[in-house]
Amino acid sequence: MSRQATIALDAMGGDHGAEVVVSAACAFLARAPSVDLVLVGQHDVLEPLLAAQSRPEQRERIRIHHASQTVGMDELPSRALRGKKDSSMRVAIDLVKQGVADACVSAGNTGALMATARFVLKMLPDVDRPAIISAMPSRRGRTHMLDLGANVDCTAEHLFQFAVMGSELVKAVEGVARPRVGLLNIGQEEIKGNDQVRRAHELIGASNLNYAGYVEGDDIFMGDVDLVVADGFVGNVALKSSEGVAKLVAHMLGQHFRRNLWSRLAALLALPTLRAFKRQADPRRYNGASLLGLRGIVVKSHGGADAMAFENAIHIALHEIKANVIARIEHEVAAHLNPVPVRASA
Repeated sequence: MSRQATIALDAMGGDHGAEVVVSAACAFLARAPSVDLVLVGQHDVLEPLLAAQSRPEQRERIRIHHASQTVGMDELPSRALRGKKDSSMRVAIDLVKQGVADACVSAGNTGALMATARFVLKMLPDVDRPAIISAMPSRRGRTHMLDLGANVDCTAEHLFQFAVMGSELVKAVEGVARPRVGLLNIGQEEIKGNDQVRRAHELIGASNLNYAGYVEGDDIFMGDVDLVVADGFVGNVALKSSEGVAKLVAHMLGQHFRRNLWSRLAALLALPTLRAFKRQADPRRYNGASLLGLRGIVVKSHGGADAMAFENAIHIALHEIKANVIARIEHEVAAHLNPVPVRASA
């Protein structure tokens, strides 16, 4: 990256709003010296927070871009798109469209963010729908999964496009030369699944992607594939189910370790291991889902993210900028969907 990157932050989005975003921005600047940040939101709210939390040397690399409106977390996407043209979310995406910023990060309303980003930035050539992708912890490190909720109903062709885009993103940001791709299904046998999944299986299998075939829900966390492909309905259910299991495990461990004196002593002995486990499985380390298929980088942070989690989402945006993800995905999609015809020999 030859020049200073710039990332626009929707400072008014999310459950916790500006305080979390400003805190995350200041922490990010301390770790990323080659990046400028733009806080998009209400100036009178952001300026006091920035004055209180930023260091003097950081003020040269962070500025406020005023936006008078905000998008509610439960607001209809259509209303946000039509009636909130000066919202912090819309203005942050506009900055990407104008080339002022290289990426946008928002913890705001997912539906509104998707609708606004698609309207403002438009889709890449040959891509029908955007998809949401994020990393999840696995036995061997990280597994990426898409779609996580952008598209409830998908065709086999959509799933194939998701596989191409997701594979290229994993290749770019994780440095995996040939990411292993799995298609989420209810079994690994050829006869399993609905018509849509079986047709997608044929399309992906006939491509030059490193296709491992069908995977089941428990395979997501085994690390045998680098990318799991599913429609948005199934992907979102799988994601939320995994989050619920993680909370249940933490709750059950806490209950057992507090049961009596001996279990408390056992907990004390196991404390270093428990802390290491907590760090590795901490969902804040995986916060930040990318909206693939757009003509610009947009990263969605969890609405309830704290400063550490939101900072991680900013780092994801920076990784994608450095890896030139948009151009790489555009090239890869074109190569797969518009292959150069082979000339017959004379």
